[in-house]
Parts: sequence; structure tokens; C-alpha cells
Amino acid sequence: MYPGDTEILFPFRVAETLRDLRGQRWEAVVQQACAAPENSVEQLAFCLMLIRLCGCLTCHTNSYRALRGCTKCALHTIRRYKGPDEELAQLFADTIDEVSRRMQEEQEQHDGINPGILECRAPE
Repeated sequence: MYPGDTEILFPFRVAETLRDLRGQRWEAVVQQACAAPENSVEQLAFCLMLIRLCGCLTCHTNSYRALRGCTKCALHTIRRYKGPDEELAQLFADTIDEVSRRMQEEQEQHDGINPGILECRAPE
């Protein structure tokens, strides 16, 4: 039986539970992500960072991680992270830059599309 906490990728709702696991610098990272508007670059970057740290892309329904659930997996991952909080903070900042850059590229590609091409017109 799978817990109701198991999802395909790291769910942002788990972020708040990670706040007190490390030092003040990590707490500030979690606070920054949690205080940001829904679906903001900060929230997306936090999720992407945790997806990579937790290995969500290699998690599957028969894995031990999936059986435990996303919250326990994330708690375990952050508790056992070997680097200092500053390294996690830098990883978060780098991921924000990456997400921002990717969003900008997508916007530029979208702006380059002729809107007339996308219109569906009824035959005359």
C-alpha cells in the first residue's frame, strides 16, 4: 500500500517541513521559497533543487523511497546532506538563475511566433 504522500515529483507542500532541519542559512532558503508567490521562480527552483537532490526522476512505485512517501524522503535527504548550508543556499541561487534563464528563453521563443499562425480560421 502506498502512502497518500507519494507523488511523481517533489511536491512544494513538503517545503515547510524542511525548515528546521539544518542551520539558519538553510532556514532562510526555505523561508524565501515559502514566502514567494505561488508558482514563482523561487518555488519552482526550490522544487527543481529538491527533485535533483532526492532523485525523484529515478523514483518509481516499487522503490523504497516511494513506499516511505515524499515527505520522509525529503526529510531524510536534507538531514543527510553532507555539505554545509552555504552550499545548499548556493545551489538554490544557481537553480533560481537556471529557472529564470529557461523561462526567459521560453518567453523569447514564444514572442518570436507570429500570432497569426496560431489563429484557427473557418474556411470562407
